[in-house]
Amino acid sequence: MGIRTYRPYTPGTRQASVSDFADITKRKPEKSLTTYKHNKKGRNNRGVITSRHRGGGHKRLYRIVDFKRDKYGVPAKVAAIEYDPNRNARIALLFYQDGEKRYILAPAGITVGAEVVSGEDSPFEVGNALPLSKIPLGTEVHNIELVAGKGGQMVRAAGAAAQVVAKEGDYVTLRLPSKEVRMVRKECYATIGRVGNTEARNIKLGKAGRTRHLGRRPHVRGSVMNPVDHPHGGGEGRAPVGRSGPMTPWGKPALGAKTRNKKKASSRLIVRRRR
Repeated sequence: MGIRTYRPYTPGTRQASVSDFADITKRKPEKSLTTYKHNKKGRNNRGVITSRHRGGGHKRLYRIVDFKRDKYGVPAKVAAIEYDPNRNARIALLFYQDGEKRYILAPAGITVGAEVVSGEDSPFEVGNALPLSKIPLGTEVHNIELVAGKGGQMVRAAGAAAQVVAKEGDYVTLRLPSKEVRMVRKECYATIGRVGNTEARNIKLGKAGRTRHLGRRPHVRGSVMNPVDHPHGGGEGRAPVGRSGPMTPWGKPALGAKTRNKKKASSRLIVRRRR
């Protein structure tokens, strides 16, 4: 995968860059693996905006991605690498030997025609899914389960990978992309390799319009509001925050303040917090 830049004919193209989509081999999604996705626009079940600056954007079909990898022992061929508008990673279309089709997150380096399989006795190759207890130390993995059988919940973004650093008893210790070190049950499945489309983080949108296509509305700074609207608001001209630290619109500490619940049960599994 590469990144394509534009000649600066306009202010919007001066900073913009896009993926060259060289890794995409199929343009239209598999119809049986797509479904309608309602755009919530930041609203809750009563229609009240609870998450600001959401709405609009290009219409999307949701691709049903197999995060569980629960077809144990059934080999599958990679039929295509596709674009997914719902994530920054690419997805791979698998044709299983029994005739079933599924999407998975496309690992870096996987190509059309490659064979992947999941299960305890699967070979140690990129794209195969195994329990953490069967994966050697030092291996990069992604799409990691937190609860056995629930499906992968961690390390699913483009270019992301966790590393297996230790095994002790019923737990395997992983170093996550955030540099957090935490333990996961050994029977939880993970996929070998790094998530593909590693250059996604280097893409620059370049103009506000591309942000709107993604469904993000304008974000107004608190410092330009009135005091009734935001803790940072008010004052003459460009005024400082006027508090001990930056605040959210609702008066809670922002920008770096720890918000994790201290009583969370999984805290005992975290060996070292993220930076």
